[in-house]
Amino acid sequence: MSAILEGHPDKRLALVTGRAYPEQAEETAHFLGTEVLKTTAYDFANGEMYVRFTEPVRGSDIFIMQAHANDINKWIMEQLIMIDAAKRASARSITVVAPFLGYSRQDKKHQGREPITARLIFNLFRAAGADRVITVDLHAAQEQGFFNGPVDHLTAMPVLIDYMRNRIEPENTTIVSPDAGRIKVSEQWAAKLGGLPLAFIHKSRDITRPNHAVAHGIIGEVEGRDCIVIDDMIDTAGTICEAVRTLHEKGAKSVTLVATHGLFSGPAIERLKECGAKEIVVTDTVPIPEEKRLDNMTVLSIAPLLAAGIRSVFEASSVTNLLNGLPEDMKPRNIYA
Repeated sequence: MSAILEGHPDKRLALVTGRAYPEQAEETAHFLGTEVLKTTAYDFANGEMYVRFTEPVRGSDIFIMQAHANDINKWIMEQLIMIDAAKRASARSITVVAPFLGYSRQDKKHQGREPITARLIFNLFRAAGADRVITVDLHAAQEQGFFNGPVDHLTAMPVLIDYMRNRIEPENTTIVSPDAGRIKVSEQWAAKLGGLPLAFIHKSRDITRPNHAVAHGIIGEVEGRDCIVIDDMIDTAGTICEAVRTLHEKGAKSVTLVATHGLFSGPAIERLKECGAKEIVVTDTVPIPEEKRLDNMTVLSIAPLLAAGIRSVFEASSVTNLLNGLPEDMKPRNIYA
């Protein structure tokens, strides 16, 4: 007798969101042709949080979305509480959707007696009851192995490249990796934009100080060329602005900064305002308020990519195909966030 039953039971997709960036979930739901399931959430006087889904989720495939931004520890905790609520409400499957995964930079030990906090975050999701994780552009792709279950590692490359493709002169453009660790991604960019030349910045990082690196030189030809610097995130913007300065010193005609995650912490906006970049292009994996949006900054919506990833998981279809671009029905008329 076969253990596989004939036919497929009706499936139900439920998309819920925490309070960090509900607008992102609503936009994602729009592309999915559904609505965000309403929840009741509030804080107690001592800072503890309460979450309850206002509709039954029994038997549903539930996707719990949260932006790990600003008060990052609070929002991760809220997502963990939502996972536990879904598990106790008998959801059929639970998928964490974290467009920017908090603590992903702490993926290895640089010194003795340090934690590997990225692994801890994945462990917490699993312990709370998550079956699967969807995220975008981890700091290091091998972090997928930290989770004891499927991790759908999306990349914002299709969204960013679609925007940049018609804004460059290929014969005079160089893709620049900000360090040796981003060379592979930069090579993919160069290939997808028609085989552009590649350069990378040799820099060293002080492991005893956060957000601090020093550029030592550039390998590759940048003089007189339009340079596009590709990175996964811009946090305090110290190292990325140092890259702009170094490229200008080497005679670059212009420098465009492209990153998936625009965290913009501390002095980032002032640094970016003064660094001399032609344009700064990021996605809204975390909310970027109006007061942090510069005249030369472009913020692209990540919602269609998230929607395509969620739909692929729900329909058990290939997520890898999204590396080649968004499905036609997920390409937005308004690409901006």
